[in-house]
Amino acid sequence: MNFHKIFAQQPETEASAPGRVNLLGEHTDYNDGFVLPTAIPQKTTVQLAFSSDGKHHFYSENLDEIVSILGTNHTPSGFASYIFGCIQVLQQKGYTIPPLNLYVKSLVPIGSGLSSSAALEVSTLKAMRQLLNLPINDVEIAQLAQQAEIHYAGVQCGIMDQMASSLADTEHMLFLDTRTLEQRVLSLPSDAEIVVIDSGAPRSLASSGYNQRRAECEEAARLLGVKALRDISDASAVQDLPELLKRRARHVVTENNRVLEVLQGVSSQRFGELMNASHASLRDDYEVSVPALDTLVDILQKTPGVLGARLTGAGFGGACVALVSGQGKASAYANQALTAYNQSGYTGKILVPETFAK
Repeated sequence: MNFHKIFAQQPETEASAPGRVNLLGEHTDYNDGFVLPTAIPQKTTVQLAFSSDGKHHFYSENLDEIVSILGTNHTPSGFASYIFGCIQVLQQKGYTIPPLNLYVKSLVPIGSGLSSSAALEVSTLKAMRQLLNLPINDVEIAQLAQQAEIHYAGVQCGIMDQMASSLADTEHMLFLDTRTLEQRVLSLPSDAEIVVIDSGAPRSLASSGYNQRRAECEEAARLLGVKALRDISDASAVQDLPELLKRRARHVVTENNRVLEVLQGVSSQRFGELMNASHASLRDDYEVSVPALDTLVDILQKTPGVLGARLTGAGFGGACVALVSGQGKASAYANQALTAYNQSGYTGKILVPETFAK
């Protein structure tokens, strides 16, 4: 299937945006903290042309589904809600958006915690920027994408995913201060590569657990008398909190410090150690891991050549990320770990390197 077969015309422009994997800085973005994502090779691509019948038409190649919209009174469901939200936030900024034909194809895995929704939003907004010559930069694209997801897809997300999809590439890490939106492009650890494996465990508690953790962090910040946990840099400062809140706050404080240590410059070996410490903190203090993730991380950490591994994303299922030593060896390490993981009774899948991501 292609644009011409669906819409009987050629596309006038197209734009792409990648998914992301977060290397360090988990559950810190809604605490005004620091994050360190990088883009994955898989992208979402949006093609656009003007519609001649007064309606918007959105087609998803992955779902083989078309949604047509007349007017703006009703938000559609599913994939179309993200696209509709992007149109709405642009109109609220004062831009006139004519009826559009939009064709979307995505290689970003859905449901693995790799930001397929942000990739859809950012690629949609970048395509509309090109088609309509809109004077918006890549940071504004990310902010508009976040607003689209919050207000039209109903997800109370932080800014990390959209910033990573809009600004990051696969060759670098994007350091982001989620309070100030200061960003810095950093080189990936030298002589090392990234591996991402989907655990195959569905993220069933991700949304309810996420909201609960967020409320616990806000309460901890209130008791500590700060605007957000980002304002605490010494983990000993949380010692007098009630036990549960102490553990939640300790994770956020130590996780922010791990990102800030990388910002000062560390070896690949040290980077891996920080990833291992991050997973232990997410498992024990923040309690967002599950047996499948712990099993996969344990196998990765014991695989020769792996410098460090951790869950990535909200947790409660989804994917794990590992840093492996050397160049051109990621596929072999990933295969070895996946074989052991699947032999332990799970069904995982290699997402990065992209060679295996079918």
